[in-house]
Formats: sequence, C-alpha cells, structure tokens
Amino acid sequence: MLVILLCIIMLIVLVSWAKLNPFVAFLLVSIAAGLMLGIPINKVTASVQKGIGDILSGLVIIICLGAMLGKMVASSGAAQKIAEVLVQAVGQKYIQWALVAAGFIIGIPLFYGIGFVLMVPLIFSVVYKYKLPAVFIGLPMIASLSVTHGFLPPHPSPSALVVLFHANMATTFVYGLSIAIPAIILAGPVFAQFLRKIPSEPLATFRAEEIPADKLPSGVVSFFTALLPVLLLMFTAFFPYLGVTNDSVLKLVAFLGDPSIVMLIALIFATYTLGIKQGKSMGQISVYYTDAVKDISLILLIIAGSGAFKEVLTSSGVSNEIAESLKKFNLPPLVLGWVIAAIIRVSLGSATVAGLTAAGIVASLVVSEHVNPNLMVLSIGAGSLAFSHVNDSGFWLFKEYFNLSIKDTFRSWSVMETLVSVIGLIGVVLLDIFV
Repeated sequence: MLVILLCIIMLIVLVSWAKLNPFVAFLLVSIAAGLMLGIPINKVTASVQKGIGDILSGLVIIICLGAMLGKMVASSGAAQKIAEVLVQAVGQKYIQWALVAAGFIIGIPLFYGIGFVLMVPLIFSVVYKYKLPAVFIGLPMIASLSVTHGFLPPHPSPSALVVLFHANMATTFVYGLSIAIPAIILAGPVFAQFLRKIPSEPLATFRAEEIPADKLPSGVVSFFTALLPVLLLMFTAFFPYLGVTNDSVLKLVAFLGDPSIVMLIALIFATYTLGIKQGKSMGQISVYYTDAVKDISLILLIIAGSGAFKEVLTSSGVSNEIAESLKKFNLPPLVLGWVIAAIIRVSLGSATVAGLTAAGIVASLVVSEHVNPNLMVLSIGAGSLAFSHVNDSGFWLFKEYFNLSIKDTFRSWSVMETLVSVIGLIGVVLLDIFV
C-alpha cells in the first residue's frame, strides 16, 4: 500500500508540478513501481509493454475511428444540425437533460469508451453553438455513460459478476435501473450546478465553423449517421432473441457486432452521407481524418501509459494482497464487496479489474451469508467506480478531451465518479431492506 501511495504521489508531482509529459511520467512511475514491488529487473519492461499492448489493442481502433467519425460529424455540420434539433425540441433551458437522457440510452448497449468518443462531438457542438460551459453541459452525459458501464448488464464487468454470483440478469438490470437513475441525476445535472465556472476549451478537432442552415445535412441523415454505431450494436445485442439458429448467420452477426467493425462501418457510411454526398472530395475527407488522429495521438499515449501502470501493479500480485487483507474486516458482505472493489479501483485504476478481483474474494460470502446475489453485483459495480484519478484511462480521456487542468479534472470527473459510487452503495443498502 505504501509503494502504491508513493507511486501515485510521484505521478501527480511529475505531471502537475514538473510539467512532464504524462506518457513519460507513466513510464517512469511504472518502472519504479515494478522494481519496488519485487518484479525481477529483467521482466519490468515486459510488464510495461504488455500493459501498453493490452489496453491499446482494445481501444486504439475504436478511439481513432471514433475521432474520425466525430470530426466528420462536426465538420459536415451534422453536429450543428443535431444540436439545433435537440434545442428546438426541448429548449435551450433543458438541453442538459436531453443530453443526459441520450447518454443513458446510448450507454446501455455501448461500451464506455465507444460511447465517450461518440457523444463528445455532440456535447461540444452544443457548447460551441450556444456558448455554454463545457463541463457543466458535458459531465452529466458522461456520468450517465459511466453509470451504465459500472451498474448495468450487458457491460463486461456487471455481466461477468452476474455469472460469477449466479444472479439473474433481468433482475439485476431492473435493480440497477432503480439505482442508476438517481445516481445519474445527483452526480450529473445536480452536481454540475457547482461546476459552471470551471474553465474549459475543448479539443479544437471537434469544433467546426458555423455552416449556413441551407447547407447543413438533413436532421434524419445527421441523427442516423451519428447514431449508426448504437443501432448496429443494439441490433446485434437483441439478435440472439429472434430465434435464429443458423450457425453461419450467427457468426456473421457476431462479426458485425464487434465494436471495431461497427465503428468502421459507421465511418464508411459517414464518409458517404456526410462527405461525398455533401460535395466533399476524398482529399478533403482524408485531411479531416488525418487531423482527427493527430489531435487524439497524445490521448492514446496517455491511455497506453495508464495501461502500463495497471499491468505492473496487477502482475506484482498487489491487488490480491490488498483484497485478502480487507477480507478480515468485520463488515456486512454488501458493504465489504463495495470497499474491496473501491480500494482496488483506487489502487489500479481499472473498474473491470477492480470488480472482478473483488468478486473473487467475496464469492464465498454470497453463499455462506445468504446475500442477494443481484445486489452484490451492484454493490461491487458501484465500488469499482470510486474515485477515478491519474491511474485511470477514463480520467485522462475526460481531462484531455475537455482540455482541463489536473486540479479541475479532480474536482469534476473524480468527484462525479465518487458520488456515483457512494450513491450506488446507498441504493444497494436501501434495496436490501425491501427485497
């Protein structure tokens, strides 16, 4: 625990005080952590490389294609059109709530990373067009994406916990909804009221010049193109319930439902509907895509660095040691599950790793203490979202996309995640009284 604390302090000092590039800081801290935690000196770099490879292998395609899609949505005027339609439908006064609802609906079928890169252009289009505070408008939608990621199946961690605890997927989803909605409201629009004055100049890649109304794509084309990844993922998620048994068809749908393939299809579709069909040449479109990748290259490196740090801590076995020591505390099982997940989350940064590690520790308690397995899924899911900070890739995604200082990222993103986590635990405890 002391080594982890020292490494986290070192990371914060290097990035915020020494102004060192975060990627370089992550590499230095990861190597130092590996050596201090007893990883053989000839294997430390292997752990660092594995961590970088593991996290980028699942994110680099999605983030790059998502940035390209976002650039096209912004540059073509589709984002401007979507913002206009939303504001006309609910009024500028309630635009924040409209975005929260959109984020919640989209967050159910989408992985967090995909939902983030898809919704950021929409957030920024509203921010730029109506001159609203970026964090005030954007954080509530990001909160809704985060809650669905941590609480609700079919996201990876909750789904795995349902299987591990032999819970019921539908029951967990219903209980999760009853907790998720108040968590989103309190940690989103309510908390955001205190963040109006946070200075933020979001990434320029998602900012397009104001386009005359008669040259904008239609509302139908704009919405359909921007939401095509969501529609494709929802279709593949519900396809198994249609009763189709043909093996070839099932394999094809599984292939088309892979997030990377979904993003590629969406980008190809956007290239035509928002590019070629709007009179742009492939040369112009290629420039958009090149600019988009340039703008998110540093984000990819920072995420890679956080993956290296997480891998060093995981491969050293420190997460298991922390969990085993906490198991000795005399706490109610639901609270214990939350505490273990929260501390591993703070130590390692990964919500999924925290959730699955905690589940392995308390799995025996679910049976021996007759704990409601559906509530244990939600308790650990809530704990796995606690206090996201510099060792979490989500922290850096939010910081870099919204172009915030470390301090302002802590008092917005980190506090929001902690509120979601604590409200989730309170909801679980209250549900345990009645169910």
